[in-house]
Amino acid sequence: MYRYDEFDRRFVADRVEQFRDQVQRRLSGELSEEQFKPLRLMNGVYLQLHAYMLRIAIPYGVLSSRQLRKLAFIARTYDRNFGHFTTRQNLQFNWIALEQVPEILQHLAEVEMHCIQTSGNCIRNVTADHFAGAAADEVDDPRPYAEILRQWSSLHPEFSFLPRKFKLAVTGAAQDRAAIQVHDIGLALTRNALGEKGFTVYVGGGQGRTPFVAKKVRDFLPEAELLAYCTAILRVYNLHGRRDNKFKARIKILVHETGLEELKRQVEDEYAKLQAENETLAVPAAEIARIAGYFAPPAFAALPERSEVFERSRAADAAFAAWVDRNVTAHKQQGYGVVTISLKPIGGIPGDATSEQMELVADLAERYSFDELRVSHEQNLVLPHVRQDDLPALFAELQRAGLGTANAGLVTDIIACPGLDYCALANARSIPIAQRLSERFGDAARQREIGELKIKISGCINACGHHHVGHIGILGVDRKGEEFYQITLGGSGDATCSIGEIVGKGFSTDGIVDAVETVVDTYLAIRNSPAETFLEAFRRVGEAPFIRALYPAEAA
Repeated sequence: MYRYDEFDRRFVADRVEQFRDQVQRRLSGELSEEQFKPLRLMNGVYLQLHAYMLRIAIPYGVLSSRQLRKLAFIARTYDRNFGHFTTRQNLQFNWIALEQVPEILQHLAEVEMHCIQTSGNCIRNVTADHFAGAAADEVDDPRPYAEILRQWSSLHPEFSFLPRKFKLAVTGAAQDRAAIQVHDIGLALTRNALGEKGFTVYVGGGQGRTPFVAKKVRDFLPEAELLAYCTAILRVYNLHGRRDNKFKARIKILVHETGLEELKRQVEDEYAKLQAENETLAVPAAEIARIAGYFAPPAFAALPERSEVFERSRAADAAFAAWVDRNVTAHKQQGYGVVTISLKPIGGIPGDATSEQMELVADLAERYSFDELRVSHEQNLVLPHVRQDDLPALFAELQRAGLGTANAGLVTDIIACPGLDYCALANARSIPIAQRLSERFGDAARQREIGELKIKISGCINACGHHHVGHIGILGVDRKGEEFYQITLGGSGDATCSIGEIVGKGFSTDGIVDAVETVVDTYLAIRNSPAETFLEAFRRVGEAPFIRALYPAEAA
């Protein structure tokens, strides 16, 4: 993983001291809240319903054991002994005292971490495939390019005050695990007919009040042109993006209102202008190689394709076998697996981890995964490089810590934002709905019968729970002081990206879990076979049978 150089260390240390001074001026009354707000947002500090929230940057979701232990220490010392992993591969602390934030930032700096650009109208944390560098289906590792983008975008003088926040995601596999088509810029590593590396470029994706699937603007962009082309896109957005209405300020609105072909013309013109001005921003091959060196594969052992220890354990232990089937993914290196650690225990809060759990995962990463772990945008943790021989022992330790739930990709692997329990923007609670759904579908055999099904819940239209791209999406709304929940069906954040369709009027807090169960039961009744997933079935039959089941009185 990337290590700070001298510039990085000085840069982060200077920012800590700057913010320490700003906090003191706020606490003394020298700065009003209005004056302080843009300063705190630039350092990842939000004012929530009950306390300040601090959002920690985890670039492209990669952590070392040392860093995760530091996050556990902060949770225990400055919060309420837990942290919340988010859909941007970040971590949030929800009960932070403002006067202690500079101390926390200092602790983070000690382990090469910070909170810069985790909020505000700037380029946010660059995200990537959480299986990067390990996945068997990978064209190439996207992390070096995500790191190049991170360095380029950090406090970029031209793009620090954009019309609205801006998000980039990179994937290196045909199976999109980074949801690149619902980002402002999505990049998919590919190779052309000559075998040269480059990117397919998407622009204008996003969720929130007005969801859009991104439009493809380049089939192939040579890798050296990455920064130049991103600069061209951002210059067009910075110039023409709306600043008069924050609800229409994202680049997705610019793409929609301008039209794809006109936007492509403007981007290409701006890119040509950069070249003419000798500002190509071409990334030298030597620099790409230097950054890629930080992400060199670990020292894998030469192992057989199948481990006898692994196979015996799988045959003898049904719980272990079920966990392997759901939570262990094929690795590009023979004899290894990629392990998803579910942060979705039955009845638990999606994405939450206690200090003790974080410390245990740090220990396990050190022992079993070359001291490396990942945060997924689905609010789980990943050990990317685990020997098959070690999987039984790893599973036993996870089980003892309440982290052995075998539900990755199943109906209880729910994404949920913090909702009205924490967020000042929310209209409704997300967490209790997620917990009740998890309990309703908690039976392991029933989950396996249902198969792959992604439920995603947002407590407001900002869509931090990614409900638009849930196979079943749930949006909390306020109706005359009461919480109601709107259902969308057929969304997907993968390579076949789609925005879910609203099926009808919302359901009450008491009725929403029954409504989701009705949707699931309808799917089980109409699917062609157990092999047909919910998404496949929905795309085959459409919304009509689900609407009839959800609203029988209206259908009659």
